[in-house]
Amino acid sequence: MPQDNFNAEIAENAEEFLMKLVVELEGEKREVELTRDGRNVTATVDDREYVLDASEPEPGVFLLKHHGRVLEAFADDKSVTIAGRTFETNVVDPKRLRGSVAGAAAEHGHAEIRTAMPGKVVRILKAAGDTVTKGEGVIVVEAMKMQNELKSPKDGTVGEFKVAEGTTVGAGDVLVVID
Repeated sequence: MPQDNFNAEIAENAEEFLMKLVVELEGEKREVELTRDGRNVTATVDDREYVLDASEPEPGVFLLKHHGRVLEAFADDKSVTIAGRTFETNVVDPKRLRGSVAGAAAEHGHAEIRTAMPGKVVRILKAAGDTVTKGEGVIVVEAMKMQNELKSPKDGTVGEFKVAEGTTVGAGDVLVVID
């Protein structure tokens, strides 16, 4: 799934969205419809419907919670990896082909940096009010004895930190908001 389009649609917390896609997955075309209400995303794939709690803690990394199970997915423009299995994909967003401005609109909204898995905040690299560029490190979380630098998903200003150094965090927790 194109990461910037998913980002643009899911990064905002308050508004619903509707996105219709055609996904070619391992040679088969599937119609996918995504709607959102807050953090809940409903994904309809062909006739099957899945209600997920979805977040993007880092660019290209997605946490999908479904019936108490947390799945970590990694996506780029050509593939999606879930539970260690990689699927080659080709995604077509019909609105994008017509020249949607959704991505540009989201650049002016806020984005949340979330954790991919439970851990502990070990270092805060920026202060509230600092200017950051997309991909610049903002906070470091230690999970499974590895330190992970979480980066800004967009150019902007560091807004509110929801945690402090030493805070224990759960999968999907909001750490900082980028305005």
